[in-house]
Amino acid sequence: MNSENNEDPAENPAETSDPLVVEKTNISDELEELKKKNLYLRADFDNYRKQSIKERTELIKFGAEPVLREFLSILDDLERAANADLTPETLATYKSGIQLIASQFTKTLEKFGIEEVQSLGQPFDPILHEALTSESLADKPANSVTQVFKKAYRLHGKVIRPAQVVVNSTEGEN
Repeated sequence: MNSENNEDPAENPAETSDPLVVEKTNISDELEELKKKNLYLRADFDNYRKQSIKERTELIKFGAEPVLREFLSILDDLERAANADLTPETLATYKSGIQLIASQFTKTLEKFGIEEVQSLGQPFDPILHEALTSESLADKPANSVTQVFKKAYRLHGKVIRPAQVVVNSTEGEN
């Protein structure tokens, strides 16, 4: 063996003509490049994951802001009504003002996909109704809603609050 050339030919492929050594070096270089790309990809994915978590947290924290902003004007109207001086002469105006505020509230609910479910006179549906009690009325169909204590509401078609109702327990004469 020549003592002047102690270098491993695999370390300097340019000095060797052995195709296996050249290919091994190329594969090693390619492997290193793929490892770097993998690290960058993992870092990018980790950043994406952290950003998604942050955005989701912000959405949960502030997602109701547009809805609440709409209701703040209704709250302002309610506070003005609560501070109004009532006299027998202003009672009718006061009542119509409260009805106007309730109408504004209902329109705002509808704007955000909340709709009232009509229950009075409808057949009892355990998905839409919570029966508080029953009564016997001969002039109403059996199993129909005769009174509503709390209205039912849907949000984009999903029941978010069932109605609290009284149900007729007797078969009426039709």
